[in-house]
Amino acid sequence: MRTRDHFVLAAASLVAATTLTAAPAHATAQAQATPAQAAAPGCPAPTRAEAQRSASGAIDRPPLGVTGVRMRHLPKGFRYGQVTAGTRDGVREYGYRWSDDRDDVDRKHRSLWVRVICWPEAKSLASLRKGPWTSGTFGDEAKRTRLGGRTVLAKAGDGALGHGRYVGWVERRGVVVTVMASRPLLPELGRIVKGIRVP
Repeated sequence: MRTRDHFVLAAASLVAATTLTAAPAHATAQAQATPAQAAAPGCPAPTRAEAQRSASGAIDRPPLGVTGVRMRHLPKGFRYGQVTAGTRDGVREYGYRWSDDRDDVDRKHRSLWVRVICWPEAKSLASLRKGPWTSGTFGDEAKRTRLGGRTVLAKAGDGALGHGRYVGWVERRGVVVTVMASRPLLPELGRIVKGIRVP
C-alpha cells in the first residue's frame, strides 16, 4: 500500500481553468532534454523548469500545473501534483498527475492524469492501439465511444493505471491526448475531455 509520501502514480490539483501538460514517469530518465530539442511541430513541450521538476521527481504540494495544454474543467479536491516529461524512442510525453491525500488503492481516491504524446505516426484512433508508449496502452479491450463531444478509445483502468477510466484520442496528426480519471471523477470525465485543448 502506497502513501502520499510514496507518491508515484498519484497526482495533485489545480484550481479552476488553467493550462497543463506533462508525461508519464517511465519517460523521466531522458527528461533533461531542452524544450527545443524535444519539440515537434504542433506539439507542446515542457519548459526548462518543468523538465527539471520531472527529472528530479518533484512532488508539488499544492499542485502547480504546467503549460501547453488548456483545461477548462479541473475537478476540485486535489492536494498533490507531479509533472512528468521525457522522450523515449522518438516519442515525447508530457503531462500532469493530480491526486488527493488518500492512498491510491482507496476506491474514494481522487486522481487525474492528463498527458500529451507527440508521435508522428498518430493519425487515427486505430493507430493508438499500436502506440510505442509503455504506460497506458490501448489494446483490443479499448472500445470506440463518444465522450465530451469527442470520439475516443476507452477502457477500464487497471494495474498501474489504477481504478477508473482511461481514454485517448488523436487531437491532430502527431498529437495524442490521454486522460486517466479515478472512479470518483467519472461523473466529470465528459466535461474534462470536452474542455481539453492543445493549441
